[in-house]
Amino acid sequence: MSPSPDPVALTQALVRCASVTPRDAGALGVLEEALSAAGFACERVERGGVGNLFARWGERGAVRTFGFNGHVDVVPPGDAADWSRPPFSGEIAEGALWGRGAVDMKSGVAAFAAAAIRFVTETPPGGGAVILAITGDEEGDAVDGTRALLDWMDREGERMDVCLVGEPTCPETLGEMMKIGRRGSLNAFLTVTGVQGHSAYPDRARNPVHALVRLADRLAAHRLDEGTAHFDPSTLAVVTVDTGNPATNVIPERARATVNIRFNDLHSGASLTGWLEAEAAAVGAEFGVHVDVSVKVSGEAFLTPPGALSDLVAGAVEAETGLRPVLSTTGGTSDARFVKDHCPVVEFGLVGRGMHAVDERVAVEDVVRLTAIYGRVLERYFAG
Repeated sequence: MSPSPDPVALTQALVRCASVTPRDAGALGVLEEALSAAGFACERVERGGVGNLFARWGERGAVRTFGFNGHVDVVPPGDAADWSRPPFSGEIAEGALWGRGAVDMKSGVAAFAAAAIRFVTETPPGGGAVILAITGDEEGDAVDGTRALLDWMDREGERMDVCLVGEPTCPETLGEMMKIGRRGSLNAFLTVTGVQGHSAYPDRARNPVHALVRLADRLAAHRLDEGTAHFDPSTLAVVTVDTGNPATNVIPERARATVNIRFNDLHSGASLTGWLEAEAAAVGAEFGVHVDVSVKVSGEAFLTPPGALSDLVAGAVEAETGLRPVLSTTGGTSDARFVKDHCPVVEFGLVGRGMHAVDERVAVEDVVRLTAIYGRVLERYFAG
């Protein structure tokens, strides 16, 4: 019987793989080796040139199946010379493990892999199953990562009853926050087409810049909602405005802007798209220009209502840390937005400070404590 791996050493091994999205760089192999040795049935799921790993201990279609989800791809480290220690060294110093992905989220993956191996080795759940769905495509377009794993699971008859995503969720202290939902995210690309002309004769042109500025102001000034019981108010930000016009005496033909909306469950991508198109049409008619609206929704808002799953995870967190985590929906998007269509899902992980930053590092003690929390989650879930 294979001994359970040290989660800190496993994190080091993962950080030493330069798996900048969507490259694998050996990270999935590190996990597959450890999981296979513990009796997990492992499958590589590849789509669009992206590697993913599915691992299951127990029988397919077990009465109770607990799932973990996470990613081993990372964002680029930038200039290595800016780092105090090499970004893929996995060095331990000053009580921390250093390197790109140490926080987001190789330590989280190592913690739930180590906890799962320890659990099935020491107290195997009779008639139960544990699934790990690990992707190499979360930091990028996220088209061929967790989505591909879930599509493959549907085809193969694999199913998680509940899932815990190991993303960093705590602002300052391990244990203070977990996620029970996420806001939706929408990008709208606005293109206003008018009539080019000389700036000394504005009456002979139709200025798309004036129309775009009016539209941007209308959108930014509109309050989308007042929030809900579990969500903050939705927000809209104008993030780019551009004409590509180097001349000061020419009214350009086109002007463009991009708007990002983070929205709660009072809205959907479709409802917001309809509102944007109506506002654009009104401004277009007012200025006599054409306004094109192109929308990309990267995720819809969702909520896993507080209940058995959140209580299970919160109880395990409190038992290890003494803190009862706040149930939150703040922050950006995560792969939980895909998992929620498969089964109930919540998120809990490390302190997120330092992720995506130079000198990213995680407290070694927190990796050990997170592993213990995940172990308690499994014990309590299968204890019924």
